[in-house]
Amino acid sequence: MIQRLEAWLDQRLARKLMAATAASVTLVSLGFLGPFVGYYRDRLISERAKTSVEVNGLLQGALENAMLKRDLEGLKDIVEHLGAKPSIRGVMILSPKGEVRFASDARQVGKRYDLAAGALCPGCGRILPGLAATAFLDNGTNGNILRSVNPVSNQPRCKECHGSATDNPVNGILVVDYDADEIRRDAFDMALALSGSGLVVLMSAIGVLGLVVRRSVLAPVGVLKEASQALSAGDLSARVDVTGHDELAHLASSFNDMSSRLESQRRALEMRERFLQALIDAIPDGIRVIAPDYKVLQANRAFAEQQGLALDQIVGQPCHVSSHRLDEPCAPTMVTCPVHEIRRGSGSLTCRHVHKQVDGGELAVEVSAAPLAAVGGAVRSSEPLVVEAIRDLGRDLKHSQEQRLSEIGQLAAGVAHEVRNPLSSIQLALQAVRRGLAQDGSSLAGDNLDLMDHEIDRCIRVTDRLLRLASPPSELAELVALEDIVPEVVSLLRAEGDGLGVGVDLVLADGLRVVATDSEMRMLVFNLAQNAFHAMPSGGRLEIKGGISGSSVVLTFADTGVGIAAEDLKRIFQPFWSRRGDGSQGTGLGLPICREIVKRHGGSIGVSSELGRGTVFEVVLPWAEASDTQA
Repeated sequence: MIQRLEAWLDQRLARKLMAATAASVTLVSLGFLGPFVGYYRDRLISERAKTSVEVNGLLQGALENAMLKRDLEGLKDIVEHLGAKPSIRGVMILSPKGEVRFASDARQVGKRYDLAAGALCPGCGRILPGLAATAFLDNGTNGNILRSVNPVSNQPRCKECHGSATDNPVNGILVVDYDADEIRRDAFDMALALSGSGLVVLMSAIGVLGLVVRRSVLAPVGVLKEASQALSAGDLSARVDVTGHDELAHLASSFNDMSSRLESQRRALEMRERFLQALIDAIPDGIRVIAPDYKVLQANRAFAEQQGLALDQIVGQPCHVSSHRLDEPCAPTMVTCPVHEIRRGSGSLTCRHVHKQVDGGELAVEVSAAPLAAVGGAVRSSEPLVVEAIRDLGRDLKHSQEQRLSEIGQLAAGVAHEVRNPLSSIQLALQAVRRGLAQDGSSLAGDNLDLMDHEIDRCIRVTDRLLRLASPPSELAELVALEDIVPEVVSLLRAEGDGLGVGVDLVLADGLRVVATDSEMRMLVFNLAQNAFHAMPSGGRLEIKGGISGSSVVLTFADTGVGIAAEDLKRIFQPFWSRRGDGSQGTGLGLPICREIVKRHGGSIGVSSELGRGTVFEVVLPWAEASDTQA
């Protein structure tokens, strides 16, 4: 019960204040009320005692008159009538030696009291002539009484019966027992009245105090409580109206100052965070910061674009989820894990990974990682954080492809300048000579000139093909006929094939049209054909087939070269990985460039190989006329 009461009081400050106030005021009131009631009771008894003495004085006069007249019956009658009064328990007249001569209670007559021992009135002290005394007694039979004792002094007129006043100063002793219970009841009733009045005053004081406390203390504290709860919930705009000049007003003002500073600091922190995010977003490479528990603390837009995810899908998640689509950290024995290596104290490192994108694709990247001390950040750890800079090797492929196309374009431009222009001049001169000879009628010379013109025209067409191969890709796709460009590209490699002893067979169906970039399709055929030549250093055959399967155009490049080992098949499309069949070291960009070209045009490229038997590359591209045919 007490525990429930304490819990109930703890729920509200008002309850505790009112309970404490009521308890303290009640205790103080009781502390003052007890002595006050006792003092009032003593005063009441004292007044009643004085009254009894005065009454006894009147009785004493009546008794003295009766005694002088020797009216014993009248004296006895006075005693009996006086003893019958409601407020008087008994009346006695004693001799100077303590013997009861007259009494309202006949049983008391003849009883003797030891006056020297104080038996008549314990607490009254010594009974002296002319001095009245009173005291409260517990008289057993008569209950609580107020005994008033009046010695009747000897007077000269009483000398005849009682002797001289010098020898007998007291003629007798008048004893009147008043009802003390009535006095006590009066005192108790008055105490109750005083207690009730005090209780009313107490409750009124508590009520007024409660109103004052509620208005001056509890109401401002309640406002501060609501504002504090709003502040703790993240509402830094919470403020308190300041009224008055007391301590609570100063507290409200301090609260407002604290809220303002917190709001200002949060804005500054948000600005710094936005600046930091904008700073790392401006970096073209992917950036992420990883905690020792593999959680990503920060990432930039480039990394999110690499993975095809939103930033909120990366930050706060384990690093292996966003980059490798794994539920557990990467096994350090299978792949170089920067977090694991830096925790071992290896310092900065660079490695290459293949990240899994959200659409299921793969992304070859180069990861440069470095440790970062976790000081005052979101993570407090003795182990360092890991900062990763993630470079998309596919972007390097694009730059390498553009650089290669630029170099070929410069070569083609040189060829056009050094070969095509002189050939064009020679062709014009030959045509002029031929017109002159025609006028002379020399047919043999005309035939030779026709042959020379045909060969010169052939050389010009070769330079045109080279220029189209090297031209930069257009942003706008066009309709490209593969059955036309494949032979043109192969013709550029014929000299290289003849030198290696490689023969080329073309089996191309009609209508192999795709919507693509002409120069990129030529580069695709060029790279795959040249890759096949490198796989046949001792000669062989390359068969290029083209056909239509469903809604796709399918090109296959089948060589009879050395083949590719099974463990290398999954690596041939990785940038900068190269292992040629002729033993030479390539750039490792040819096949990755082919894959990027095919992906950009919505197609796919696959490979199958057998060591010593050859390799087949299959390119599948959307057929431009598929929708028309299906319709």
